[in-house]
Amino acid sequence: MDFPHWAATFFLFALLFSTTKAVDPCATQSDTSDLSVIPIYSKCSPFVPPKQDSWVTTVITMASKDPERLKYLSTLADQKTTAVPIAPGQQVLKIANYVVRVKLGTPGQQMFMVLDTSNDAAWVPCSGCTGCSSTTFLPNASTTLGSLDCSGAQCSQVRGFSCPATGSSACLFNQSYGGDSSLAATLVQDAITLANDVIPGFTFGCINAVSGGSIPPQGLLGLGRGPISLISQAGAMYSGVFSYCLPSFKSYYFSGSLKLGPVGQPKSIRTTPLLRNPHRPSLYYVNLTGVSVGRIKVPIPSEQLVFDPNTGAGTIIDSGTVITRFVQPVYFAIRDEFRKQVNGPISSLGAFDTCFAATNEAEAPAITLHFEGLNLVLPMENSLIHSSSGSLACLSMAAAPNNVNSVLNVIANLQQQNLRIMFDTTNSRLGIARELCN
Repeated sequence: MDFPHWAATFFLFALLFSTTKAVDPCATQSDTSDLSVIPIYSKCSPFVPPKQDSWVTTVITMASKDPERLKYLSTLADQKTTAVPIAPGQQVLKIANYVVRVKLGTPGQQMFMVLDTSNDAAWVPCSGCTGCSSTTFLPNASTTLGSLDCSGAQCSQVRGFSCPATGSSACLFNQSYGGDSSLAATLVQDAITLANDVIPGFTFGCINAVSGGSIPPQGLLGLGRGPISLISQAGAMYSGVFSYCLPSFKSYYFSGSLKLGPVGQPKSIRTTPLLRNPHRPSLYYVNLTGVSVGRIKVPIPSEQLVFDPNTGAGTIIDSGTVITRFVQPVYFAIRDEFRKQVNGPISSLGAFDTCFAATNEAEAPAITLHFEGLNLVLPMENSLIHSSSGSLACLSMAAAPNNVNSVLNVIANLQQQNLRIMFDTTNSRLGIARELCN
């Protein structure tokens, strides 16, 4: 029997609706080993954004925390015992970043942990934590939890560890984070599940107390270069290789991906050497040799870009800073050349000091970052940000702040969006390829 026209239309609509409903962009994908990389204020994140009138205002607010991040990065040095004051306090999230969904323990407890390429240790808030959010890891609910005492090699590998001169005790450590926050934790071991991969005996910190507003509410997953980072601990499984693709902050309904291990990495990818600084072993240094604005190679003295392990000077790739920050002489040279090539008056907006009428955007020159063996021409969406009204376009970079004794240039996450960034620690190389991460 033939269906009436309205019935066929209804059936088709229902079929489309049911198909669409079945695809949940926030669901864990069981058929892939990739982890979703989620903007911290997106639909798929459990964190509620501050009340803002637009995503641009949110980014401006997040970028205002960059000076605290740079202060933190500038203090990273050889691992040593330090005393960090811990005070109770209600936690308010003040950082901009990306989170990944992992499971800790057996059975697995889901946590949304911040991705941080400049930190080694992983840590999560545990039950009973003073000043932590309401979502905590329950150690007593896991059948695979193991303790670590001061005799374990892992204890001396974590920054800020504290152990008595004699005898054995639990491995405790204190760390500062983000420039204005601190935590106290106990080092433990348990299984961690990353997509389809289970890593038994993963070493991480069980946070007992926090102070300040920059401690990620559900913990942090360190992807730095040190011996206690995820990549080092899972060396046999991932061969020292990982990559991520960060979606735009505007991608409310979408997520990027974190690929762990050499399988599935881009076959054809341009690379530049990764440089190692023994005084700042966690950081991913690269050799930035110059910057072009349009067709003009900006005159920057080589000593302002050169890698110097003794002072910490040079350029790093960082997932936790929002907008790229150059040491002041470098930024001023880039900014001044950019202003020359854009017509009309210049104004400021938040952290951005080079804004112009969006009607002149077609004249805005491309920014090219010259690395050893690799030239990265930034897409316009990675070098410009628009005001909420759309009337202004701004160069989305800034100078390192005056109050930070930093010699670092930091290539930040806004400039990394919609690019596949591959870290190959075994072969000491960093790869960059275009990819739509959303």
